[in-house]
Amino acid sequence: MFAIIDIETCGGKFDFRRGRIIEISILIHDGLTVVDEFTSLINPECNISTYFTNISGITNAMVDDAPKFFEVAKQILEITKDKIFVAHNVGFDYGFVKEEFASLGYTYKRDTLCTVRLSRKLITGLKSYSLGNLCEYLGIDNEARHRARGDAMATAKLFDVLMQIKSDHPQYKTKGVEELMVRRIDKIKRYILDKLPEECGVYYFLNQDQNIIYIGKSTNMYNRAMSHFNSKEQKGRKMLNELYNVDFVKTGNELIALLLENDEIKKHKPKFNRLRKADSFTHCLDWEKDNLGIVNFKIVSFEESESALMSFTGYAGARNYLESRIDEFTLCIRYCGLTDSSSVCFNHQIKKCNGICAYEEAIEVYNKRANEIIKKHSYKNKSFAIITAGRVSDERVMVLVINNQYVGFGYFDEYAQLNSVEDFEEIVNKSEYFPDNDDLIRSWLKKNKPRIVILK
Repeated sequence: MFAIIDIETCGGKFDFRRGRIIEISILIHDGLTVVDEFTSLINPECNISTYFTNISGITNAMVDDAPKFFEVAKQILEITKDKIFVAHNVGFDYGFVKEEFASLGYTYKRDTLCTVRLSRKLITGLKSYSLGNLCEYLGIDNEARHRARGDAMATAKLFDVLMQIKSDHPQYKTKGVEELMVRRIDKIKRYILDKLPEECGVYYFLNQDQNIIYIGKSTNMYNRAMSHFNSKEQKGRKMLNELYNVDFVKTGNELIALLLENDEIKKHKPKFNRLRKADSFTHCLDWEKDNLGIVNFKIVSFEESESALMSFTGYAGARNYLESRIDEFTLCIRYCGLTDSSSVCFNHQIKKCNGICAYEEAIEVYNKRANEIIKKHSYKNKSFAIITAGRVSDERVMVLVINNQYVGFGYFDEYAQLNSVEDFEEIVNKSEYFPDNDDLIRSWLKKNKPRIVILK
């Protein structure tokens, strides 16, 4: 059964959230003919401007004694229950009706069918698929254009014609009208969502050639995939146009999903991933204490690094980061390697540097600020294993860090005996080292309190 609907509105020419319904007509169609009807003017509880009166002919005086939407809402619910909401440019009419119900605190939801889209599929080659143009082309009379019942009746007649065309069409005659309206993206969405579980893991979007075009991770892969289909972002829509299939790996744990996603993006470099693609790190921010015990920072090449706090894909990124920390913690540019040791500290001269240029007793205070940066980018322990829940109840997963660097992760039975560093190393699948994995681990540890095994 179908509910063929047309509305007239005031306001909201381009946004239904800023307009109100002033007339609604609902024709119940059983696939052959109209079997029931509800039509009413609606008091919008606002002024109808002359602009909208000129379109529909509906004046403020005409709706003074008309029911308000909440007074007819129950009738609209009942007559459209279990019906497919049909309209010409259905997004407009359905959007207004949904918003009117939303203003009453109710979520109105119906399956929809658009006679514009259906017409484009069954009648090709027209310059315009407006209701007026289609009626003229097909010889359909509309005696009350831009009134709800007149347009609803014209849409019903158009619907009848379209059903007749479909029944004679060699490609579409055996398909139901709902099936005919399903777009490629709707079919892909259903296929993708049917495959993905509501579990933690990493998912891979594939194109028709089975090439990976996007890699994502989530604690609920189904919900995350759903958000892609609901996205209005232009780049996201382009990705969906190429989407053909999906694959996934259950990780059982958010940290493992973060690490696996990072490694896989660097390995496959999917075209629609914007972050974490860089796999070549050229510079590091190192630190050391000099012979006076002062904490020094310096930017060095990746190969020369001995005690890296962070790694970067270029010098500019390292320099920008260091300069930001100098400002944030009022550090001395001399002890950050940005000026020669014999040079006069310009920042100190302009009283921007709260450093140690003037007196030695400031070393302890200065180091305390510098150590905040070190603490932020360092592990509490040099070598350790993070043990968390695995993919099933009797499984555990381990993330291994040796000498302040992430090594890899691996799954094991919860009753396994692990007594040495070698035992731990045998479990993990060693990953190619990427410094940003350590950043992911440190960030995750700040928010979670897992079991930690310190290794010696």
